[in-house]
Amino acid sequence: MKLLIIEDDINLATTLARRLSKQGFQCQLAHTSEQAMKLAECFSPTYVLLDLKLADENGLALIKPLRAILLDATIVLLTGFASIASAVEAMRLGANDYLTKPVDFRSLLNALKNTPLDDEQRLQVPVMSAERVEWEHIQHVLYSNNGNISETARQLNMHRRTLQRKLQKKPVQQ
Repeated sequence: MKLLIIEDDINLATTLARRLSKQGFQCQLAHTSEQAMKLAECFSPTYVLLDLKLADENGLALIKPLRAILLDATIVLLTGFASIASAVEAMRLGANDYLTKPVDFRSLLNALKNTPLDDEQRLQVPVMSAERVEWEHIQHVLYSNNGNISETARQLNMHRRTLQRKLQKKPVQQ
Protein backbone atom coordinates (compact mmCIF):
# COMPACT_ATOMS: atom_id res chain seq x y z
CA MET A 1 0.00 0.00 0.00
CA LYS A 2 1.78 3.10 -1.26
CA LEU A 3 0.79 6.41 0.36
CA LEU A 4 1.80 9.89 -0.72
CA ILE A 5 1.45 12.44 2.10
CA ILE A 6 1.28 16.01 0.78
CA GLU A 7 1.63 18.27 3.82
CA ASP A 8 3.65 21.48 4.30
CA ASP A 9 3.91 20.99 8.08
CA ILE A 10 7.01 18.79 8.18
CA ASN A 11 6.43 17.62 11.78
CA LEU A 12 2.85 16.56 11.08
CA ALA A 13 3.86 14.85 7.83
CA THR A 14 6.62 12.92 9.57
CA THR A 15 4.33 11.89 12.42
CA LEU A 16 1.64 10.73 10.00
CA ALA A 17 4.18 8.77 7.97
CA ARG A 18 5.56 7.08 11.08
CA ARG A 19 2.11 6.09 12.37
CA LEU A 20 0.80 4.99 8.99
CA SER A 21 3.95 2.97 8.26
CA LYS A 22 3.09 0.87 11.31
CA GLN A 23 -0.26 0.14 9.61
CA GLY A 24 1.45 -1.27 6.52
CA PHE A 25 1.66 1.85 4.35
CA GLN A 26 4.82 2.61 2.39
CA CYS A 27 4.95 6.41 2.76
CA GLN A 28 6.54 9.18 0.71
CA LEU A 29 6.36 12.85 1.75
CA ALA A 30 5.88 15.96 -0.38
CA HIS A 31 5.81 19.49 1.04
CA THR A 32 4.99 21.42 -2.16
CA SER A 33 2.73 20.83 -5.14
CA GLU A 34 5.77 20.48 -7.41
CA GLN A 35 7.24 17.72 -5.23
CA ALA A 36 3.80 16.09 -5.03
CA MET A 37 3.37 15.86 -8.80
CA LYS A 38 6.89 14.44 -9.30
CA LEU A 39 6.34 11.82 -6.60
CA ALA A 40 2.88 10.96 -7.93
CA GLU A 41 4.41 10.14 -11.31
CA CYS A 42 7.43 8.12 -10.13
CA PHE A 43 6.04 6.57 -6.89
CA SER A 44 2.51 5.77 -8.23
CA PRO A 45 0.76 5.71 -4.85
CA THR A 46 -2.58 4.00 -4.36
CA TYR A 47 -3.43 6.43 -1.54
CA VAL A 48 -2.95 10.20 -1.25
CA LEU A 49 -3.34 12.30 1.88
CA LEU A 50 -3.53 15.94 0.75
CA ASP A 51 -3.50 19.08 2.92
CA LEU A 52 -5.84 21.89 1.82
CA LYS A 53 -3.30 24.62 2.63
CA LEU A 54 0.20 24.05 1.28
CA ALA A 55 2.07 27.21 2.31
CA ASP A 56 0.78 29.73 -0.27
CA GLU A 57 -0.82 27.06 -2.46
CA ASN A 58 -4.29 25.54 -2.42
CA GLY A 59 -4.48 21.75 -2.21
CA LEU A 60 -7.76 21.77 -4.13
CA ALA A 61 -5.81 22.74 -7.24
CA LEU A 62 -3.86 19.46 -7.00
CA ILE A 63 -6.85 17.11 -6.99
CA LYS A 64 -7.53 17.13 -10.75
CA PRO A 65 -3.88 16.71 -11.84
CA LEU A 66 -3.40 13.95 -9.25
CA ARG A 67 -6.59 12.24 -10.37
CA ALA A 68 -5.38 12.41 -14.01
CA ILE A 69 -2.16 10.57 -13.07
CA LEU A 70 -3.59 8.29 -10.37
CA LEU A 71 -6.95 7.15 -11.76
CA ASP A 72 -7.76 4.61 -9.04
CA ALA A 73 -6.01 6.21 -6.07
CA THR A 74 -7.92 7.09 -2.93
CA ILE A 75 -7.47 10.83 -2.35
CA VAL A 76 -8.27 12.17 1.13
CA LEU A 77 -8.21 15.93 1.72
CA LEU A 78 -7.13 16.96 5.23
CA THR A 79 -7.68 20.50 6.47
CA GLY A 80 -7.60 22.74 9.50
CA PHE A 81 -9.83 25.24 7.63
CA ALA A 82 -12.99 23.22 7.15
CA SER A 83 -15.92 24.65 5.27
CA ILE A 84 -18.89 23.18 3.47
CA ALA A 85 -17.85 24.96 0.27
CA SER A 86 -14.34 23.45 0.26
CA ALA A 87 -15.71 19.99 1.10
CA VAL A 88 -18.17 20.13 -1.80
CA GLU A 89 -15.48 21.45 -4.15
CA ALA A 90 -13.04 18.71 -3.08
CA MET A 91 -15.58 15.99 -3.83
CA ARG A 92 -16.54 17.62 -7.13
CA LEU A 93 -12.88 17.68 -8.19
CA GLY A 94 -12.43 13.99 -7.39
CA ALA A 95 -11.41 13.58 -3.75
CA ASN A 96 -12.74 10.46 -2.05
CA ASP A 97 -13.00 11.96 1.42
CA TYR A 98 -12.56 15.19 3.40
CA LEU A 99 -11.37 15.26 7.01
CA THR A 100 -10.81 18.12 9.43
CA LYS A 101 -7.78 18.56 11.67
CA PRO A 102 -7.34 17.43 14.31
CA VAL A 103 -8.45 14.04 13.03
CA ASP A 104 -8.58 10.88 15.09
CA PHE A 105 -6.40 8.11 13.73
CA ARG A 106 -9.22 5.58 13.24
CA SER A 107 -11.19 8.01 11.04
CA LEU A 108 -8.05 8.71 9.01
CA LEU A 109 -7.40 5.00 8.46
CA ASN A 110 -11.04 4.39 7.51
CA ALA A 111 -10.96 7.26 5.02
CA LEU A 112 -7.72 6.04 3.43
CA LYS A 113 -8.93 2.47 3.18
CA ASN A 114 -12.27 3.80 1.92
CA THR A 115 -14.19 1.80 4.49
CA PRO A 116 -17.22 3.49 6.01
CA LEU A 117 -17.53 3.70 9.76
CA ASP A 118 -20.09 1.40 11.35
CA ASP A 119 -22.75 2.89 13.63
CA GLU A 120 -20.76 2.34 16.85
CA GLN A 121 -17.62 3.95 15.38
CA ARG A 122 -19.64 6.86 13.96
CA LEU A 123 -20.97 7.64 17.44
CA GLN A 124 -17.40 7.86 18.75
CA VAL A 125 -16.25 10.37 16.12
CA PRO A 126 -16.66 13.89 17.52
CA VAL A 127 -18.96 16.14 15.52
CA MET A 128 -18.14 19.85 15.42
CA SER A 129 -20.63 22.10 17.14
CA ALA A 130 -22.26 24.93 15.20
CA GLU A 131 -20.14 27.41 17.17
CA ARG A 132 -16.96 25.56 16.21
CA VAL A 133 -17.98 25.45 12.53
CA GLU A 134 -18.61 29.21 12.66
CA TRP A 135 -15.21 29.79 14.33
CA GLU A 136 -13.44 27.67 11.67
CA HIS A 137 -15.25 29.51 8.87
CA ILE A 138 -14.36 32.93 10.30
CA GLN A 139 -10.70 31.85 10.60
CA HIS A 140 -10.69 30.59 7.02
CA VAL A 141 -12.17 33.82 5.62
CA LEU A 142 -9.84 35.93 7.76
CA TYR A 143 -6.85 33.93 6.52
CA SER A 144 -7.93 34.30 2.88
CA ASN A 145 -8.13 38.09 3.45
CA ASN A 146 -4.62 38.19 4.95
CA GLY A 147 -5.96 39.22 8.36
CA ASN A 148 -7.97 42.19 7.06
CA ILE A 149 -10.83 42.51 9.58
CA SER A 150 -12.89 45.00 7.56
CA GLU A 151 -12.85 42.92 4.36
CA THR A 152 -13.58 39.73 6.32
CA ALA A 153 -16.55 41.39 8.03
CA ARG A 154 -17.89 42.53 4.64
CA GLN A 155 -17.58 39.04 3.17
CA LEU A 156 -19.27 37.49 6.20
CA ASN A 157 -22.01 40.13 6.11
CA MET A 158 -21.18 40.97 9.71
CA HIS A 159 -20.52 44.23 11.52
CA ARG A 160 -16.78 44.80 12.04
CA ARG A 161 -17.17 45.19 15.83
CA THR A 162 -19.16 41.96 16.06
CA LEU A 163 -16.40 40.15 14.19
CA GLN A 164 -13.75 41.65 16.48
CA ARG A 165 -15.71 40.48 19.55
CA LYS A 166 -15.96 36.95 18.12
CA LEU A 167 -12.23 36.93 17.38
CA GLN A 168 -11.36 38.01 20.95
CA LYS A 169 -13.04 34.90 22.36
CA LYS A 170 -11.04 31.73 22.73
CA PRO A 171 -11.56 29.09 20.01
CA VAL A 172 -14.71 27.12 20.62
CA GLN A 173 -14.13 23.46 21.48
CA GLN A 174 -15.47 20.62 19.32
